[in-house]
Amino acid sequence: MASNLDTLVTVFGGSGFLGRSVVRALAKRDYRIRVAVRRPELAGYLQPLGRVGQIHAVQANLRYPSSVEAAMRDSHVAINLVGILAESGAQTFDAVQASGAGAVAKAAASASARMVHVSAIGADENSPSRYARAKAAGEMAVFSAIPSATIMRPSIVFGPEDQFTNRFAALARVSPALPLIGGGLTKLQPVYVGDVATAVADAVDGKARPGAIYELGGPEVLTMREIMEIILSITERKRLLISLPFRLAKLQSMLLQFAPGAMKLTPDQVELLRADNMVSDAAKAAGLTLEGLGIAPDSLEAIAPQYLWRFRAAGQFQRKSA
Repeated sequence: MASNLDTLVTVFGGSGFLGRSVVRALAKRDYRIRVAVRRPELAGYLQPLGRVGQIHAVQANLRYPSSVEAAMRDSHVAINLVGILAESGAQTFDAVQASGAGAVAKAAASASARMVHVSAIGADENSPSRYARAKAAGEMAVFSAIPSATIMRPSIVFGPEDQFTNRFAALARVSPALPLIGGGLTKLQPVYVGDVATAVADAVDGKARPGAIYELGGPEVLTMREIMEIILSITERKRLLISLPFRLAKLQSMLLQFAPGAMKLTPDQVELLRADNMVSDAAKAAGLTLEGLGIAPDSLEAIAPQYLWRFRAAGQFQRKSA
């Protein structure tokens, strides 16, 4: 019987937030892993996640199909995790999440490899958000090249290095108030990065249905206001939560899209917050969820305290440590 050691998995975007967890999950299952990234010399920190020689980084840029084809050479499975939250120069939503996903799928098809593609809940060709439209175009490109591909659509992903909970915890450290865009009524289903990584690894194992779209969400549906309240509770900070109408948020984002770090807010991100982001009833009925894969998802309140503690007020943290 062939073992996982005989299977080479190429992970595009394996050095990112989700990528690190996916590489770790695959390494624990004894797969050989090729991490395809734009700057492989900066991905050395991934090697300790596996045994000596198990993880190898190579150069690839989804905007250059020849580099993608080279990265896929002799691979048995392709995983595409590449995505961006904001555009910058040549790194546009269409180039990365639509054309880029298609480039990976075509290279995987040429190599007769299976494919797992990570998209996002909310991918919709008719969405007012360019991010969501590009995600939908990427899914179509993947299925066009590999009809048997498995697509994973997570809701908002949280974890130690995320740009979601850490962002608002950082804002709470420096700002006396936090904005609730649209009143904070948008519903999300935050999903732990480790659970998404397990789902991706299960798909590589062959446990997911080919040609299916899975929707991955945590155990709870929370409003943005409730999420903010959880973050403030964990970090032990009292901050005003101020409702910000969508129209005003859109105007502010015209300037904040150029802001650094946690202050950055783009017009497209405001558009995304107009729609709820949670697992659909159709996905639940079809068993195309974490639970359908036999994964019991972890909650935000259970996991976030493990990494958000560093944002607590210094005096409060010292008293608790005494």
